[in-house]
Amino acid sequence: MSNSAGTPGDITRRQMLRRIGLTALVAGPAAGLLSACATSSGPAPAATSSAAPSSGAAVSAANPFGVAADAPLEVVIFKGGLGDSYATEVHEPLYKKAFPKATVKHVATQQIAQTLQPRFAGGDVPDMIANSGTDLMDNGALQQEGQLLELTELWDAPSIDDPNKKVRETVAPGTVESGLINNKPYLMNYVFSAYGLWYDSALFEKNGWTPPKTFEEFKAFCEKAKAANITPFAYAGKNASYYAYWMILISAAKIEGNQFLIDIDNLVDGVWKRDSLKQAAAAWAEIGKYMDKSFEGLIHTEVQTRQNQGKIALYPSGSWLENEQKSQTPKEFKYALTPTPSVTAADKLPFEAIRAAAGEAYIVPAKAKNPKGGLEYLRIMLSKEGARGFTEKSGNITVVTGAADGLDLSPGNASLSAAQTAAGANIVTRSDFENWYKELETELRKQTNALMFGRISAEQFCDNMQKAADKTKSDSSITKQNRTV
Repeated sequence: MSNSAGTPGDITRRQMLRRIGLTALVAGPAAGLLSACATSSGPAPAATSSAAPSSGAAVSAANPFGVAADAPLEVVIFKGGLGDSYATEVHEPLYKKAFPKATVKHVATQQIAQTLQPRFAGGDVPDMIANSGTDLMDNGALQQEGQLLELTELWDAPSIDDPNKKVRETVAPGTVESGLINNKPYLMNYVFSAYGLWYDSALFEKNGWTPPKTFEEFKAFCEKAKAANITPFAYAGKNASYYAYWMILISAAKIEGNQFLIDIDNLVDGVWKRDSLKQAAAAWAEIGKYMDKSFEGLIHTEVQTRQNQGKIALYPSGSWLENEQKSQTPKEFKYALTPTPSVTAADKLPFEAIRAAAGEAYIVPAKAKNPKGGLEYLRIMLSKEGARGFTEKSGNITVVTGAADGLDLSPGNASLSAAQTAAGANIVTRSDFENWYKELETELRKQTNALMFGRISAEQFCDNMQKAADKTKSDSSITKQNRTV
């Protein structure tokens, strides 16, 4: 679609719709259906809780948002590594218990944008969405379009477990901040995830291997694994190159410190060309040489299953991996997590440092029929009962403090717990640009594959990404975000 036609305001709207994932609808009858389209005069006003339709129900301690007792609720869940039984067997029943007269409609999909883009264009949106997966919607663009409900009211509401505490006081530090867009909370990030290299501790023990702590050790390990006819390291280039770029960015943050990731998010001039990133990219490109080129055409589950078959030693991912693969994992396979190796002896963060952050964004559309119900659904998720049930069904720990206490942990989660203890305060911070600037993130996926499969050098990778970041920064149709922590 050419940008040469139309007014500047129309161009801006087309760019925005493209970011949300509505490109196919722009030229059709639905082209004017997003009522809060940005124009050349600036972004649309952000939607807030006060802009939501009134539920008509009285506000009380038990019903702080004033949810109508009989208002239908529609929930759309991304059915990926977390499954959706946590919704159908835990959260939705808890909502029904609180509002017996309400009907709850459940929609599960792996194609969030594809499923919801016609509905956002037509103004028929659900009340709560797990916006995740490869086909997720662009949260930054949704917020700019006035499509997201601000969640301050949720975080300031009394918690279900202790009405004397606000919900924000019951979650892990950094949880609320991880969901900020334009300095206001729009995303409820629920899963407390750690990122690193996953391996089968039984396989390593059998071969007398220990996970590498430096990249020199990593290269030596690669030779050992290769000699044993095992691919030392691999990821899926077709749909999960972000698993690899996470490792590169974590390594750069270990070299320079967390300010690097804050500067990446803030589009600081020249940040993609810093020595820390060049060193990290070069180190990972060396490891990429041990991957067969065919991995670029595989999806994540194909690569993960190969690891379960003992064909891959180290795999980059987050702590949802074990649960995602449970149906493919042999009984003798024991998931374990090791941090990314140190690149230099002068790294600011030690080997034990891991990236740990709140992830998996849940959102409430501002124009939902029952947005108050959407807020209450999130409050139920953030109760100890809701969070504990989520861990039992999904195998993943939530941001709710203490909710998993006393649960029997799987090998992977036990390893995660040990890694968190070893890391202590040495935590690599999150990246927000992934939610804020979708086109920049998409370009990073492309450039990561080019780097890891040997088509470009680390220097070219940095140059190409800096150009992409500069393009994002200079695009006046994109609302720029900023964070300080």
